[in-house]
Amino acid sequence: MSVYHIGQITIKNREEYDKYANAFPGVFEKFDGKILSVVWDPKIVAGEWKGDRSVLLEFPSKAAWREWITSPEYAAIAVHRIAGAEVDSVLVESLDHKEP
Repeated sequence: MSVYHIGQITIKNREEYDKYANAFPGVFEKFDGKILSVVWDPKIVAGEWKGDRSVLLEFPSKAAWREWITSPEYAAIAVHRIAGAEVDSVLVESLDHKEP
């Protein structure tokens, strides 16, 4: 079952965040995910959105997502994300299963 990592990002140190963003594609491509959307200043259609940027990533399974998020390669660049931005994210499952 596919899972989706949805992130809301508020930049607090652009230089540090850019280090992360520039290294991200090279790390991400080693895993089985897809970048579905990256948007600066997303359009708010309901409620509040505090972030400057949104991201939507797809993985074929929770195991594939976990392999990426816990990898040493990702940990090495995540220090720049942590220093450069506040990130709120969720992991949601797809509905590619039949309802009872």
